[in-house]
Amino acid sequence: MRRFGSALTLACSVAFAAALAHAAPAPAPARTGPNLGIDSTQPIAVNADSFLADLNGETGTYTGNVIVTQGAVRLHADEVKVVAPGGRASRMEAQGHVVVDSPSGKAVGDSGIYEVAQQVLRLNGNVVLTKEANVMRGSSLEVSMATGIAKLTAGAQAQPGQPQGRVQGLFVPAQKAGAAPAGTPKP
Repeated sequence: MRRFGSALTLACSVAFAAALAHAAPAPAPARTGPNLGIDSTQPIAVNADSFLADLNGETGTYTGNVIVTQGAVRLHADEVKVVAPGGRASRMEAQGHVVVDSPSGKAVGDSGIYEVAQQVLRLNGNVVLTKEANVMRGSSLEVSMATGIAKLTAGAQAQPGQPQGRVQGLFVPAQKAGAAPAGTPKP
């Protein structure tokens, strides 16, 4: 009897891990706006060094060089906890060196949460957004993939060398083909 119980637990763990790794959200309603590169109809793939399932809590925690991919968007983190009631991913909580790469740019933060059904991504702590030479900094970011609206805010605590409570931005104009960068002496 003990052997059967162990085998059943192992089978459930494997099935739960497989469901988490391949869980796809319900198809999103048709949208007319930009989706910032996330295709919510695509499956979510997760790769990591290790995985721990909590069958009672319906969660799974991936640790060590975690890579989460959905369509053209890729999230990297030290740890990602997936909340999956009924075996379907509903929320992903990323901790440690969180990086989100998408066709529209790169976002970095200390932690992040992706609400799968709502298609909302939140990054917190030392948030840096980059696209080519353009850079924005703040303490938190919330992006709605469905509407294409992003909100970057600054917290009360400023980073060293930055004004308190302010969002920072640096935008570099596109260079004309064959033009020397500004400040370059002419021959």
